[in-house]
Amino acid sequence: MKTAVAPLAHEIPPPADDDTRAVLQEIYIEKGTPAFMRTVLALFCGGFATFALLYCVQPMMPLLSHEYGINAAQSSLILSVATGMLAFGLLITGPISDRIGRKPVMVAALFAAALCTIASSMMPSWHGVLIMRALIGLSLSGLAAVAMTYLSEEIHPQHIGLAMGLYIGGNAIGGMSGRLITGVLIDFVSWHTAMLVIGGLALIAAAVFWKILPESRNFRPRSLHPRSLLDGFTLHFRDAGLPLLFLEAFVLMGAFVTLFNYIGYRLLAAPYNLDQVFVGLLSVVYLSGIYSSARIGSLADKMGRRKVLWATIALMFAGLALTMFTSLLLVIVGMLVFTFGFFAAHSVASSWIGRRALRAKGQASSLYLFSYYAGSSIAGTAGGVFWHLGGWNGIGLFIGALLLIALLVALKLAKLPRLPGAAQV
Repeated sequence: MKTAVAPLAHEIPPPADDDTRAVLQEIYIEKGTPAFMRTVLALFCGGFATFALLYCVQPMMPLLSHEYGINAAQSSLILSVATGMLAFGLLITGPISDRIGRKPVMVAALFAAALCTIASSMMPSWHGVLIMRALIGLSLSGLAAVAMTYLSEEIHPQHIGLAMGLYIGGNAIGGMSGRLITGVLIDFVSWHTAMLVIGGLALIAAAVFWKILPESRNFRPRSLHPRSLLDGFTLHFRDAGLPLLFLEAFVLMGAFVTLFNYIGYRLLAAPYNLDQVFVGLLSVVYLSGIYSSARIGSLADKMGRRKVLWATIALMFAGLALTMFTSLLLVIVGMLVFTFGFFAAHSVASSWIGRRALRAKGQASSLYLFSYYAGSSIAGTAGGVFWHLGGWNGIGLFIGALLLIALLVALKLAKLPRLPGAAQV
């Protein structure tokens, strides 16, 4: 029995006959095929470059505070301005990809961001650096907005959780590598040189992405007519679950970025007095996120997202609690557990978007990621106020409040009635 869903205004509807549907099922990318390996490797490279370019600046923040005579909250702008512009760009690049295609937008985004990073290494002033960081964030919106949509369109629904997890694993490795490389290099060379190295690595990743990512086979263009865009946003916000997932993205990412923005300030000061190289090496905790994003994403495919999401947030709570102790060992274990829980939660929530959105999936992914990076920008800088007011106890209070909201939202999502069809789980 077929269920009819009215197309949005100006949308080019997909063919609805049974024969065509059978063909469409045959052109999904299946797990274990060469196309699947090429897809996940390409998106892995794209996720690597995105997070490396965004978060390579986090270890530099204490150094930038000293060099430019600015406080922690002001120094955090080097990250927040990029994620803020990325969030803004998502509202534009997602709909553009709905019209002209997924791969061209992602390829252009990666090359532009890499070149802007190289240019940022040559900026002589703080304001010049911030301008280039804004352009980097705007450029990266082209990949961030589209990657999840590409996977939801091209990968077989039974394997989407695994594919999304591997993509987010690339994010985790990128975030780790960006922090690790710059965190170690700035003890030996200038931060300008460190940025140049990261930009060069991103160029290589962009070239690999361009060469190996399969062309879209299930993409259908939509009009950029304002009515079509408005219909898409209206459809998403009428859904009982999608707005909750958008809120989840905001608070989860806000909590994660806040912890890593200010943990360096804590560890460089008494009683730890660690050097910059050691603090940079702590980025290896991202390895737990590389594992959890794929493992928990696959588990969610089997058990259902509503049964898994709240548990991953509980893990983040446990990790945060461990960082509140003075013992350096417990702090490091806490960072490890917190990171494991975050990437698992993000993998589950992000793969839920493509399954729940009925139409205009590019817009749905854009709204999710807009919330995600808005959380990074707003909460990441707001955390600086809590750091100055209460040190790490203030940070713990702020992150704990965000995680409490995230847990309540996850429990609400778990109680929602299921949508028709087995894909919405």
